[in-house]
Amino acid sequence: MTWTNATSTDSGVLRPEQLARLTRLERYAAEGALAGYVENLWSLRWDLPHGTHHPSQTLPHPACTVSVERGATRAGVGGDPVVVTGVVTRRFDVDLTGHGWVFAAKFRPGGLAALTGGHAVRWRDRTLPAREVLPAGVVATLAELGPDVPDDECRAVLGVALAQVVPEQPDAAYDLVLRVVGDMLADRSLLSVAEVEERHGLGTRRLQRLFARYVGATPKWVLARYRMHDAVAALDAGYDGSLADLAA
Repeated sequence: MTWTNATSTDSGVLRPEQLARLTRLERYAAEGALAGYVENLWSLRWDLPHGTHHPSQTLPHPACTVSVERGATRAGVGGDPVVVTGVVTRRFDVDLTGHGWVFAAKFRPGGLAALTGGHAVRWRDRTLPAREVLPAGVVATLAELGPDVPDDECRAVLGVALAQVVPEQPDAAYDLVLRVVGDMLADRSLLSVAEVEERHGLGTRRLQRLFARYVGATPKWVLARYRMHDAVAALDAGYDGSLADLAA
């Protein structure tokens, strides 16, 4: 049974109030069999005055993304509108200019690797054409989407397209990764990988191999990133204590 609880939060966007003034961001829950692999679907639209720009910055989650992008220029994809973004281990910066539109599936940690049979570590800190990861028919279907297509229709098309590659048999290793990641996210008392290993009865090397194969980042990085998101969420909510206390 694939994990269906939360494996990420909405934290991570830096200066979210500025982004909200200049763009329209919508998030949608994944449905059906896809919900075991995809955390959510989202769309982003922007239309900035000529000569202006907005530096969008995020601290990404341990997740891969499949996106259809119009009006956005990304190095390394050769102009392909359907893009895979692997786990980004550093701050993710995008300079928004002019007008544009993105519709995307944000995968659960390990979700894209489990769905496709790929190795997430090969996509880490990379943006690549989706045709290198997904079947050609799926990519062709997604390439037909654009800003004139209503979000509800985009959700339906993307859901049906990706559902074609959902494995028939459950992946026990992926389910284990989701349990570990879900625990890292939910339990703020977990501060070391050794505590995670002890709780789940996993050796260091096995846990590292699982995370390299499915997540694309180390267990230590994932745990630290979730705690970093906790801090960012507290600051966004108006935390008025000292930064030293928050860091502790």
